[in-house]
Amino acid sequence: MSIRKIFTGALGLDAESIVKDAQKELKAPARRLFGKRILTLGGLAMLSGCDLTNDKSVNAMLRKMSSFNDDAQALLFDPNKLAPTYPESMITRPFPFNAFYDIDEVPEVDASTYRLQVGGLAKGQRVWTLEELRALPQESQVTRHICIEGWSAIGKWGGVRFADFLKRSGADTTAKYVAFHCADNYSTSIDMPTALHAQTLLTLTYDGQVLPPKYGFPMKLRMPTKLGYKNPKHIVSITVTNDYPGGYWENQGYNWFGGS
Repeated sequence: MSIRKIFTGALGLDAESIVKDAQKELKAPARRLFGKRILTLGGLAMLSGCDLTNDKSVNAMLRKMSSFNDDAQALLFDPNKLAPTYPESMITRPFPFNAFYDIDEVPEVDASTYRLQVGGLAKGQRVWTLEELRALPQESQVTRHICIEGWSAIGKWGGVRFADFLKRSGADTTAKYVAFHCADNYSTSIDMPTALHAQTLLTLTYDGQVLPPKYGFPMKLRMPTKLGYKNPKHIVSITVTNDYPGGYWENQGYNWFGGS
């Protein structure tokens, strides 16, 4: 099978067969090198027949390739495989601040009046106070945060295993998506297998202390299996749904799956 056929399939066939074909094709070193070189805008134009002088054609092609990338990442994701962990001696100090706004615009959330809302396909507890969340079994991890901008940092996060929280909230874990809305008007969504991953935490602390505002107080979803933009801060509501929710960056063209 030719490389052209693989990418032609990416635009029309199911992702599972595409991934299998791609794995077979890219075993040889020379073909892997060719595969890397062909993944340019010009290469994709050649393979897809896209007209680079037509904005609509370019956007349509990029959307299709982004969707293919999401499907491929989802198929390759192993919900039982853990991301690397590190000793506390390797924690990045200070851990970088990163958001779509400056640090002086970090939202102030009142802990005494804070309420976490759970909506959608969930039949259990729908409203949680910060005290109730802190009373749940807690665990911690030292993992690497990987930013799409090209940098990474290691931090120590503590909180509630998200799979346990979803169970306590009576969430339908056969649903496709979990969506998040935040106090800073950020939003994102993840796939259910990632939500149930053992290292996905609803974090309440950083480095053994109450989660600072700059890192997402009162809580941040920490997923070492996802890129940084998929890890929302200042969460105020969680929705379990079968309807595609999108997200702040995803709606602007970022890949939805966002695996690290």
